[in-house]
Amino acid sequence: MQEIRENVPLAPLTTFDIGGTARYFVDVRSETDIREAILWANERRIRFIILGGGSNVLVPDEGLDALVIHLVGNLYGVKDGILDAWAGTNLLLAITACAQQGFGGWEKLAGIPGSIGGAIRGNAGAFGSEIKDFVLMVRALHPQTGEVRDFKNAACDFSYRHSFFKDNPEWIILRTSLQLYNVDPERSKQLAQETVLERERRHLQNVKAAGSFFMNPIAPKQVVEVFETEKGVKSREGRVPAGWLIETAGMKGATVGGAIASLQHPNYLVNRGGATAANILELAAKIKAEVSKRFSITLDEEAALLR
Repeated sequence: MQEIRENVPLAPLTTFDIGGTARYFVDVRSETDIREAILWANERRIRFIILGGGSNVLVPDEGLDALVIHLVGNLYGVKDGILDAWAGTNLLLAITACAQQGFGGWEKLAGIPGSIGGAIRGNAGAFGSEIKDFVLMVRALHPQTGEVRDFKNAACDFSYRHSFFKDNPEWIILRTSLQLYNVDPERSKQLAQETVLERERRHLQNVKAAGSFFMNPIAPKQVVEVFETEKGVKSREGRVPAGWLIETAGMKGATVGGAIASLQHPNYLVNRGGATAANILELAAKIKAEVSKRFSITLDEEAALLR
């Protein structure tokens, strides 16, 4: 049984660097660790929350009255182009390590913060690539029944920033198998570095944010036409970037307390220093109201508020 700690600060474990403490907290590195942690919580009638790489989440200021089960450890292996990885494995580390062994194809995902498990849950993507394009199988645990199930790609119900696991959060992702491809190690490394540099150029890298806060919505035809004319690019799936909507609605640079809608990438709500979860939520609400007023479009959060 891993050590259960009390009153552990959660802010340093998130990319937002926001939030209170966990009443109880445990690091886990295996399915056995997870089962033991769940049993400990159930015996004490304490709820539990799974925390991975800490991106795409907002911890409330008052903390979490729960056992936070924190997935840790970069545990993976690749053979014949098939990557088998523990859900807690850092995504960028895996991309870099596989490139050194001559396997890749997923370099456009480099720099997306967080773990492989979190990337699968939200079908993370960037620059036209999504993790669903590589998933062969996802192994997940149902904590109430104890069942472990292997989900093939089709059963994961992937779509834009969506998966079966996002709709059914009771299933805990344990590990995954990904199909990679033979690549030149130096070229793969270069592509990953170029992707990270492009994220840095766009101020998407190494900032205190959860990643994109809102999903890109499907927009009315007239809004799509305005976007395509202004930007000179075609809409994907009838969606327009949330950042463009936020900027056009006049909310780029909007602030509440220590939180700001980034001047470089307005869909990044950034902790400039001292921001609280309440600041972030108030800023998000103001942005949603202005976008709705301007475009009659409702923005949906990509980032999740832990409760």
